[in-house]
Amino acid sequence: MSVVRVRVMHSETGAPLEVLLVEDNPGDARLAAEALAATSIGTFVLTHVERLAEALELLQQRSFDAVLLDLSLPDSGGLDTVKRVLEQAPDMPVVVLTMLSDEMLGVQAVNAGAQDYLQKGSCVQELLARSVRYAVERQRLLRELQRARQQEQLARSASEIAAIERLSHDARTSVTAQLYSATPLREAQPDLFAELVAQYGQILDQRLEQRAYKIDINTSDPLREIAYQLGFLRAGPRDVVDVHTQAIRQRVRNASVIRTQAYVEEGRLLVLELMGYLVSYYRNYALGGAH
Repeated sequence: MSVVRVRVMHSETGAPLEVLLVEDNPGDARLAAEALAATSIGTFVLTHVERLAEALELLQQRSFDAVLLDLSLPDSGGLDTVKRVLEQAPDMPVVVLTMLSDEMLGVQAVNAGAQDYLQKGSCVQELLARSVRYAVERQRLLRELQRARQQEQLARSASEIAAIERLSHDARTSVTAQLYSATPLREAQPDLFAELVAQYGQILDQRLEQRAYKIDINTSDPLREIAYQLGFLRAGPRDVVDVHTQAIRQRVRNASVIRTQAYVEEGRLLVLELMGYLVSYYRNYALGGAH
């Protein structure tokens, strides 16, 4: 691999931006380096490679602040070039370089995930530097927005779990429990409670697997079996919520934001289904229904 690093600096202070230039034309590469060296709006450290394979190898080894990417390389061309770079470094701001006749390709590249595009024949010094800087800034703002949304989602998920937990301790929700058992199952039968939590957690994992991979898994029968075990133990709604909350808490403890959200969303449906099976059990076996 042939890698050329050029430090293009000026008197302005500030941390330099590390830019990876992927360009096989020596003349275009020289013009890009000169444009970044002559600008007055920032400091750049330019690393130049001529092939996409070299760029992907570098991106695997280290990070850059931005990529200047030619879409006509010896080993790759068109939108596939952008997609392969973003697959390797999905958070990397990419500015694509196109020929004057390929403006539509530049627009398509932006739609595919690039931050900006420039036509080589119309690139002026300040425009190239500004495009790189703006791409870096936009990507930073997008990351901050994504982090804020993730934090908001985590807070909502935690709030929902806490609300369900409070519900389980509210005596007004324990009608069936008051009829059949005054002591919560988690206290009266801790070993059996832990076993039910484990079974329920496995079903929850299967539901997520079914949701992610679109596969058919029979979770209704084992969930109905848990309901029958709860009914035999004279459990009530409070105990159902306790089982649900404990299983959810165990699984979201070290989970990602996306997986936490999935557990909470799928759990809403699962706990209602379990509650319905428990009601059916009491109707059929405990409250004088058909046997």
